[in-house]
Amino acid sequence: MDIPGLYARLIIAIGDGTGMADSLLHVHAGLAVLFLARVVSRRGLSTPGPLLAVLVAEIANEGLDRLHYGSWRWSDTIGDFVNTLFWPTMLYLGLRWRTVRSSGGRRR
Repeated sequence: MDIPGLYARLIIAIGDGTGMADSLLHVHAGLAVLFLARVVSRRGLSTPGPLLAVLVAEIANEGLDRLHYGSWRWSDTIGDFVNTLFWPTMLYLGLRWRTVRSSGGRRR
């Protein structure tokens, strides 16, 4: 069974079905994984757990792309990482800053 090929076809079908650009799908996927990880883990968005889940999901995504295409496509891979991780990282940093600031520099 060609799992990377099946995955690539699924991703193409999602893009074709939604009409969204690949870069926008990465933004949505990153946020969806972030909030799903937050709900499942019951960890706040100011904790590293949900953000790490986004990182792991994106590494898995790019790994499957690598297996499917037979080589790294660095410009695509770097763009995918940035699009997937940018807003989850901004949410984490902003909420982390707020949490530390409201606790007077003490960790909760």
